[in-house]
Amino acid sequence: MTEERERLYLDDLAVGQRFASRSHAVDEAAIKAFATTYDPQPFHLDEAAAASSLFGGLAASGWHTAAVTMRLLVESVPLAGGVIGAGGEIAWPRPTRPGDVLTVASEVLEVTPSRSRPDRGMVLLRSETRNQRGEVVQTLTARLVVPRRSAAG
Repeated sequence: MTEERERLYLDDLAVGQRFASRSHAVDEAAIKAFATTYDPQPFHLDEAAAASSLFGGLAASGWHTAAVTMRLLVESVPLAGGVIGAGGEIAWPRPTRPGDVLTVASEVLEVTPSRSRPDRGMVLLRSETRNQRGEVVQTLTARLVVPRRSAAG
């Protein structure tokens, strides 16, 4: 990311606010490289084994999709202090395949200032990662710790 965007504090966020990422292409080599290091299962590494698996073909690890999603979130949701998770739910309704081009659309669901820590609050952010056909390959609902602007001085 070459352009520097203004960082957003809890005070800048509102329910319903949306963010959209750039696109990111996932190829076979990247799927296999990630799987070799982090999720070495046959359906992520070998086309023949993948063809006879539940996936019916080579599929990226869900954790690979999650890692791509994280990169796109960091770039598209410019939170002050970074994208710091405090829990959440993740689901992979369909696999990411070689040649898929992923984008992430995020929406703020809740903004809650902390009562005990006035320098921060929590944001509930729901993100959908979609392929080039608009099919959802991952959903992530995450609680994020976000600093307050007033605490920044």
